[in-house]
Amino acid sequence: MSTYLEAQNHLHNHQYRWLVTGAAGFIGSNLVEALLRAGQNVVGLDNLSTGHLHNLEQIEELVGPNVWSNFRFIKGDIVSLEDCIDACEGVDYVLHEAALGSVSRSIEDPILTNTSNVSGFLNMLVAARNAKVKRFVYAASSSTYGDHPKLPKVEDQIGRPLSPYAVTKLVNELYADVFARSYGFESIGLRYFNVFGPRQDPHGAYAAVIPQWVAALIENREVAINGDGETSRDFCFIDNVVQANVLAALTSNPAAINQVYNVAVGDRTTLNELYEAMKRLLVQRFPHLQNHKPHYRDFRAGDVRHSQADIAKARELLGFDPIYRIDAGLQRAMNWYVDHLST
Repeated sequence: MSTYLEAQNHLHNHQYRWLVTGAAGFIGSNLVEALLRAGQNVVGLDNLSTGHLHNLEQIEELVGPNVWSNFRFIKGDIVSLEDCIDACEGVDYVLHEAALGSVSRSIEDPILTNTSNVSGFLNMLVAARNAKVKRFVYAASSSTYGDHPKLPKVEDQIGRPLSPYAVTKLVNELYADVFARSYGFESIGLRYFNVFGPRQDPHGAYAAVIPQWVAALIENREVAINGDGETSRDFCFIDNVVQANVLAALTSNPAAINQVYNVAVGDRTTLNELYEAMKRLLVQRFPHLQNHKPHYRDFRAGDVRHSQADIAKARELLGFDPIYRIDAGLQRAMNWYVDHLST
């Protein structure tokens, strides 16, 4: 597959069995929806510790009962090898999204993060290898770049990890590489950069910044910015991530396999710019935001100051071509959050 359109056409003409781990979470549920809409057979695995059944219920409502009949949900945990083996049975492709995210959570509880992100990852590799899965696509992370100062980030230049979470995601890449060398097992890692979009949870201590701020703005609560607001990120809309996963699973390019790729748009947006853009999109619907100002607090431990991806490798080897840049992605995300948070 050299383009996303070709990959989509291929899916509409061929039905495969896919396993999406973390299926009830933000990224996982968007992958489930896209695959079902493409006529695929999908198994979802989730322990519901951070995912939500209402995400899957929304998909069922959107796609209708006939399409939904192609989905099987398993409430299980990747830390259980038995659950992984059950989920991988008869599967062609695995999209492994299940993990405990959040730098701050990993600093507070590194053992819990390691159990899910390392032991769980290894369980999934073993189960997928034993089930003779065609390809294993997994969620890597931009946190792997650690303290390496160069911008934009290039896949083969990483620094020292700055958090236990970053360590676990680096270990994932090492395990995937070893399974390729030791067993000939095909995998592709996708280093996500600050993904956002519909069904991203705005609640909880570890909520991502965009949904957290949207909820606060709608409800006229304080928006807290860590540091001076000049920290920057490469924000990537969820539809770009769906594209990368499909291309990684279906690529027939031998040079593309057993690699890791940046998944982003190649831009940098500061937290101050993000706040102003979000406020601008919401102020007409919520006039109280006219005089809203952010609250600045201390920098957060383990956070990288600036992050921006070089996506040339993904463009060249996978045919990745992100459709949504920050403004278009924010517009779509705002529409979803307004509909779901202000009712």
